[in-house]
Amino acid sequence: MKILKNIKLLCALLCIAALYSCDKYLDIQPVGKVIPRTAAEFRALLTQAYSYVPSDRGLATFRSDEMTMDGTLAAEDLNSYKDIWIWNDVSPSENTTAFSWRSFYHTSFIANYVIESKEMIEEGTVDEVNQMVGESYMLRAYMHFLLVNLFGEAYTNCDPATTKAIPLKLNSDTEVTLSRNTVAEVYNSILSDLAEAEKYLNVDQWDLGYNYRFNTLCVNAFRSRVYLYMGEWAKSLEASQAVLQVNDQLVDMSSSTVLPNEYNSPENILALEQVMTAQYVRAAKVNTTLWKMYTSSDLRRSKYFNQVTVSNILVAKGGSNQYSCSFRVGEIYLNAAEAALMTGESAMPAARTYLLTLIKQRYKAAAYTEKETAINAMGRDELLQEIYDERTRELAFEGHRWFDLRRTTRPRLEKTYSGTTYVLEENDSRYTIRIPSEAIEANPGLAN
Repeated sequence: MKILKNIKLLCALLCIAALYSCDKYLDIQPVGKVIPRTAAEFRALLTQAYSYVPSDRGLATFRSDEMTMDGTLAAEDLNSYKDIWIWNDVSPSENTTAFSWRSFYHTSFIANYVIESKEMIEEGTVDEVNQMVGESYMLRAYMHFLLVNLFGEAYTNCDPATTKAIPLKLNSDTEVTLSRNTVAEVYNSILSDLAEAEKYLNVDQWDLGYNYRFNTLCVNAFRSRVYLYMGEWAKSLEASQAVLQVNDQLVDMSSSTVLPNEYNSPENILALEQVMTAQYVRAAKVNTTLWKMYTSSDLRRSKYFNQVTVSNILVAKGGSNQYSCSFRVGEIYLNAAEAALMTGESAMPAARTYLLTLIKQRYKAAAYTEKETAINAMGRDELLQEIYDERTRELAFEGHRWFDLRRTTRPRLEKTYSGTTYVLEENDSRYTIRIPSEAIEANPGLAN
């Protein structure tokens, strides 16, 4: 019965693949077979899994301090996002956009099926099959990573060994009732999947348009972030260094017409997620506090944003799949800087070097000289704050800020709408999003 049920579900997935054409960005036509058999058919199935990856890192941006909402926005946008913006998780409007709990597990189901089917895939070379299996391990790990950082406590803010988070789904059996695993169990599974993926991945770089697929460099790029979130500083630094040994290219903001988070940027390591969708960008007005963090000598100010009036500032680095980016080199430099600093005083010069290498490509020449002098004079705590501030500036509206707030200072935030002030207190429990009620209704055990 379990096998039959899995086959029926897979048939449904492939029927969907047959009915809908792929985005031009993916540039692949899905296969209309009922049960995948050949490498080409499994590749089409995996392509469909990639297309299901949610844009929830962008949706979580509404919870951060990057954007503001006011009465000038369309009613549709206010109804969709205001309750997320003011952290109203108890009684949100029925029109509030939901986080994509089901889509994460939908994607994982396909990844699990590909992994389990490794020995049955026909008409493909060993390298082709292995590459798909490696991508599937990466995809499963990434879905669990996003889930645990949306719906579980931050690793650095709890006892990971005892704090329950989200269920792990490590097979394609749809009849098993899942229960919540601990934060530590989820992170251990992610790291285990990365180790498995490393055994199978064999494509170092995909052609543009296909670089939504995981490649060999993604393993250490992903490790760099995972270990950073765990506070495993030496391991995060080691993974970051491994990435930079292969690709240390940064966009020169003084001359490039391509932004760092565009899919065709030399910085782009994985162009999977369109973090800020057209809908999110339409509703996103840049918080003036964030805007003021960019000096007039910061080249990102005019390239990341569109200033219409003094208080009406719009996001320019999103809104289409041109800005598809999950991992990029700029983030890796920042991970390396933070990780190096946190390993101890002896690594402070390295932390400064990583940070200065990045910002040299982001500021006008004269301003960079001033920044260099200031950063070289900073003590440990001041330098850490500067790294945090540069993360805020560099990675704005790329889906990092909410996760960074959760794992670091978890500050008190205030937002005002139509004369009413809403507060997220320091270390507020709402730094962790509730598991959706429909998921709990389907599986009451998730409430425990």
